[in-house]
Amino acid sequence: MLFSVKMRAAKGGAHENGGRHISGAERILNDKGLEKTVLDMLDRARNHQRGQADFISIKVEEVQKKDIVYKPLLTMESFEAKNVVEGHAAALQELENAGVARAAAQKGMEALLDLSDSLRGAMLFDAASGERLDGLGKRGVRVSKMDCADSGNYETDLCRRGLTGEHVREALILASKVAGAEEIVAELCWSDDPDYVTGYVASSSRGYKRIPVMKEMGSPVGGRVFFVKPGAEIDKLCAYLQNQAVLITLGGEENV
Repeated sequence: MLFSVKMRAAKGGAHENGGRHISGAERILNDKGLEKTVLDMLDRARNHQRGQADFISIKVEEVQKKDIVYKPLLTMESFEAKNVVEGHAAALQELENAGVARAAAQKGMEALLDLSDSLRGAMLFDAASGERLDGLGKRGVRVSKMDCADSGNYETDLCRRGLTGEHVREALILASKVAGAEEIVAELCWSDDPDYVTGYVASSSRGYKRIPVMKEMGSPVGGRVFFVKPGAEIDKLCAYLQNQAVLITLGGEENV
């Protein structure tokens, strides 16, 4: 039996009532690891570097195996960037390499830089025109219900590369789910955790490109932009991102 576990935490009340986003997490796992995961998420929400949450929601629901879709883990490569300027330049070039128009990539970058605080979800931008498509303002589209199909081997491989901690583990899984949507061209992201300045550009065509410096140390502002194919069915895409249970496979297997 598998369960989807979702945590979201905010300060100043629930997100939908104007609370400031503090933390979020997603797992799909069997009942053996359920209790520990719930406790770990509770601890994370209560002791986060963005502040102490006064609203914490943890939702557990059964997932039927027949309802799960499998998508492959993106290949990963780390870029070099000594500062924010170099990081942003590398990200813009990689977005263009992945098929995003230069002007659209710049609009997406500017939208993240213009944020006064972090988004709980992602902004959807047309990959050709740079027009924002989701109409969800400061909320964005939240990606939910995903995990790795083989967490043990996945985490062992990350450790072998010297990549430990939840940031990269969660980011690569989320990026792989997003890239698995046929409507997505590429994703741009950097973290909202003040002490974590790494970001990435990800796409199904070129993989996950980890960029070590995408913001200044101490900044609590971060977010995601998903660049979408022109003419894509936005409702269909949002349903996949928000509601479809996805397990990411290490061997490249995929079903739709």
